[in-house]
Amino acid sequence: MSIDTVFQSLWKDYVQLNPTASQIHDLIVSKGEKVVNDHVAFRTFRHPRTGVSKLAQVFVNEGYEFAGEYEFKEKKLYAQHFEHSDPDQPKVFISELLVEQFSSELQENVSKMIGEIPEGREDKSDFIYSGRLWKVSHKIYLDLMKESEYAAWLSAFGFRANHFTVLVNRLNFFKELAELNSFLEENGHTLNSSGGKIKGSPEVLLEQSSTMAKEIVVDFSDGAFEIPACYYEFAKRYSDTNGKLYQGFVAQSADKIFESTNKS
Repeated sequence: MSIDTVFQSLWKDYVQLNPTASQIHDLIVSKGEKVVNDHVAFRTFRHPRTGVSKLAQVFVNEGYEFAGEYEFKEKKLYAQHFEHSDPDQPKVFISELLVEQFSSELQENVSKMIGEIPEGREDKSDFIYSGRLWKVSHKIYLDLMKESEYAAWLSAFGFRANHFTVLVNRLNFFKELAELNSFLEENGHTLNSSGGKIKGSPEVLLEQSSTMAKEIVVDFSDGAFEIPACYYEFAKRYSDTNGKLYQGFVAQSADKIFESTNKS
């Protein structure tokens, strides 16, 4: 499976959960722009069958290489990002929940979910967009929410793109992230304001903003309930003292971006 096919399949799955992203994409295109993806992000559980290295494999097989790692102590997450030698390919950002740092109840629930993944499924090339591979109740979702919004989201949606990201540097009509944000709000889209609508700054070489995830109906084992799904992110990168465009991530900003799936 080619890397382009992987990203096309990821986008198709993503916009089914987040039709707002398709609407925003078309809005930007209507201004004569071509949308380039800065990065695509994924969530997972730390476990030999589902950890960062397992999700990264499909990308590594297509030439992606490890390019950085990040810790989120408050949310108990660890992440890595990967880059391709072709600069037109989006970066890949994969975070994992440090399951061992949570209560025995959460650990048991996660273990049960992972145990329901069919044997060998994690080695398939489409595992990265295989969705939820276990049964889970809305009650368990709410129990997980008490400890980790990230864990609850992952229990409901499984393996798929959590968000795509528009690279503002490649836009012509919108020169600044603030301009794009205003345009989105004027068209009825709600932005994540945790830590400010723009996270980061030119000083840290990266500015980021994102929509708040819209709620969709999800089928649980004990009924159908509306919960926040996916969101769309926007990033502007700045050059370092050597004139090279910064390609990494800022943990303090990413920490706030994670909250785009919080219930608003």
